[in-house]
Amino acid sequence: MQILTQGALPGAFQDLYAYVPGLALVAVITAIATLVQKATGLAALSPLVVALLLGIGWRVAVGSPASLQPGIRFALKPVLRTAIVLLGLQVTVGEVSSLGLRGVVAVTTTLAATFAFTCLLGRALGVESRLSQLIAAGTSVCGASAVLACNTVTRGSDEDVAYAIACVTLFGTSAMLLGPMAAHMLELAPETYGFWAGATVHEVAQVVGAAFALGEEAGHVATVTKLSRVILLAPLILMLGALQFRGGGQRASGSKLPVVPWFVLGFVALMGANSVMSLPSGLHEFMVALTAIFLTAALAAMGLETDLRRLRQKGLRPLALGASAWIFIATLGLALSLWAMGG
Repeated sequence: MQILTQGALPGAFQDLYAYVPGLALVAVITAIATLVQKATGLAALSPLVVALLLGIGWRVAVGSPASLQPGIRFALKPVLRTAIVLLGLQVTVGEVSSLGLRGVVAVTTTLAATFAFTCLLGRALGVESRLSQLIAAGTSVCGASAVLACNTVTRGSDEDVAYAIACVTLFGTSAMLLGPMAAHMLELAPETYGFWAGATVHEVAQVVGAAFALGEEAGHVATVTKLSRVILLAPLILMLGALQFRGGGQRASGSKLPVVPWFVLGFVALMGANSVMSLPSGLHEFMVALTAIFLTAALAAMGLETDLRRLRQKGLRPLALGASAWIFIATLGLALSLWAMGG
């Protein structure tokens, strides 16, 4: 029997075959990361983080053979950008409007101020601007998803992305664990605490873990508030793209205007569609699960591309930046949560 090899395939199929090894490895890591989270039941143990760590572990143990590169690059670009588009199905304009004018102002102000503070402090600490922006995006918007999405325009290195995700995971988990205790100490009302958690905790899963610890009311308010932050991911990416253009990032290609990434337009389009018509519950749950799988696959690919030696060279200053950003968003967010929710 003749063994089918890449060389024995027709030309078009050879091109497709080149993606198989890398995508197969990414798929295995994605499955393992998802099963680990389901087996433990820990909200803090995000499949995204597990996939990143497994990918880095593979890179350390095995390396990065050339045969894996096409599939890994596919997971890092088309798969990731599709996931960003699908995030639009998880938010609606109506959910944001339910927060009221004060709530929307509080969320927007917290996000914008945290992003600006982190970038400015990063400059003062001597942290490279791309890494500062990724830490700022992950802290102010939605953790690892925001880091991945914003890196499509900031174009930081894989080590920048890995370091930023490590920061938002560490401090987001800390916020999730300390938040309920802080709420008791400060005697916050459930809706006020829920708003605070939703406006300041990094990852969606971390928000859910932090807020529902104090009951359904806090959990519902936190979820809606968090999703309103996710909506702001689109304008943030556009702003970063414009900054790259002003800095000369787009001029080299001869374009005269900053390019609007197609996946941002897709995100906005699906959010608009989701606001005017509801998907059947089963289909909606499937799309949410598919989005999570695609994001986890992108993190697995990112880990496979991350050189741990280069990660160590970045030192502790970015970690100090991530800690400072967490303290800033928690403090400002608390003050604005008390204002928005009336105490």
